[in-house]
Amino acid sequence: MTETDVLVIGAGPSGTTAAALLNSKGFNVTIVEKTTFPRFVIGESLLPRCMDILQEAGLLDAVKSAGFQEKYGAKFIKGDRSCDFDFSEQYTQGWKWTWQVPRADFDKVLADKVETFGVEIHYNAAVEKVNFEPDGVITTVVSDNGTEQVKSKYIIDSSGYGRVLPRLLDLDAPSNLPPRASIFTHIKDDNRPENIDGNRIQIVVLKQDTWAWIIPFSNGNTSVGIVGDLSGIDKDKSNEENLRNYIKSNELLDERFGNSTFIFEPRIISAYSSSVKKFYGDRFVLTGNSTEFLDPVFSSGVTFALESGLLAAKLIARELQGENVDWENEYVKHIQQGVDTFRSYVNGWYDGTLQTIFFSDVLKQNIKEQICSVLAGYVWDETNPYVKKHDTVLVALAKVIQYNLKPQ
Repeated sequence: MTETDVLVIGAGPSGTTAAALLNSKGFNVTIVEKTTFPRFVIGESLLPRCMDILQEAGLLDAVKSAGFQEKYGAKFIKGDRSCDFDFSEQYTQGWKWTWQVPRADFDKVLADKVETFGVEIHYNAAVEKVNFEPDGVITTVVSDNGTEQVKSKYIIDSSGYGRVLPRLLDLDAPSNLPPRASIFTHIKDDNRPENIDGNRIQIVVLKQDTWAWIIPFSNGNTSVGIVGDLSGIDKDKSNEENLRNYIKSNELLDERFGNSTFIFEPRIISAYSSSVKKFYGDRFVLTGNSTEFLDPVFSSGVTFALESGLLAAKLIARELQGENVDWENEYVKHIQQGVDTFRSYVNGWYDGTLQTIFFSDVLKQNIKEQICSVLAGYVWDETNPYVKKHDTVLVALAKVIQYNLKPQ
């Protein structure tokens, strides 16, 4: 049996961030990862809030050196109307830019960096069982080397879609978001525009509850996906045929990608939103998508992964040093506030509220800057009314806009 202070399940952004922080405080950390890196995963557009976290974890310079596509804002498009959000024009004082990343490369950069700190990562290692004993947490791990047990003082589940502890401890709970689906691939972007639109993320509305993402990478490829009501999927056709049909249904998409080469056969993810009964328990905590995953429309996934990983690591460090930690108020309340804020925006996007706001000609600049801060990931800044009153303010604003647009 091997021993470590903290065992982390998953070497994605949440797990490596947690490991980096704990390591910096002198704790022995071991990561077990069920796959071999680099490996494909979706969630390729970061938010400026990520930069604060990467910097605090000591990982920012490693990512900077990788040469990823810099991201300075986002563009939303509906027919002949568009709405630009520039991160340099936001309410909250924070980072004005971030990156768009092929996640296989991004995750490997983080994992390789934490290994240089002295954190051990065991790849092709799957967690089979976890027992909470009086003198430690005993985790059974199956790898290429056989089955072994790891004893730790604490365990962090950063397994993302794998949701290891929710599955083993019966913590899964249904999401309160409607089930949606996504079909996506990477495309050789030979028709990339030479203007600003060639390098920034774009969200294209196909219909109110269905949209497309365009996420260009610095390597010349672009991630393209369709999200929402995918009832138009023909099960008798290949994924490539179905995605090409969606691309051809929109003039902007068809002009840029209609005849482009797909890097891999498109993949489909269905009913991706998830939740849990609780975020923590006796000597364990859930981070990243192991807690809750909402929707990709505002690229919040990696931000929550990093935020929860860093915060969980700080609280574990304090607890292992003998402090009493109020996990409910210091962790759950904090993460849930961010999730709830983004949930209001996700719901507002699909029910048309946000589309009314985004594509209006009467949206005031100061309000746009406050909304921009939310889209930049600063969803914990309660001086921003579009954070503090997220559950009511969007509907109220949309009603004012609709009233002002009526003939007087």
